[in-house]
Amino acid sequence: MLRIFLVGLVFAFCGSASAEDNGGLQTELLAQTSRSWNGAELPGYPAGKPEVSIVKVTIPAGAMVASHKHPGINAGYLLSGELTVVTEKGETLRLKAGDAIVEVVEQWHFGRNEGESHAVIVVFYAGVQGEKLSIIK
Repeated sequence: MLRIFLVGLVFAFCGSASAEDNGGLQTELLAQTSRSWNGAELPGYPAGKPEVSIVKVTIPAGAMVASHKHPGINAGYLLSGELTVVTEKGETLRLKAGDAIVEVVEQWHFGRNEGESHAVIVVFYAGVQGEKLSIIK
């Protein structure tokens, strides 16, 4: 319950007051957009019962994530390592620790870790119950 309260507190103060006014609480907006990383407009939210999923993904050094697509909107934050994302059209995004990504929707893409350590990313999915988070090609 305390965690939920603190998360709500962070969102309530986000962008509305200085750290001094908030007892030292600091917020940093990592991403805010209506487009995915390749510039495509994000689709509308699907009808149905909303379901939020948060997934931590660890990709070993040198590993590749199979070609896949997401039926719904998702965004991630790379905690550590490096990650390269490539669409079927060859559009490429290189991420390093601390970078945020608003992922492409309904577009085939793959990821690869070209770094020397694990890439760890936390991904937030805004979907509906019963909808898959990813579809493998």
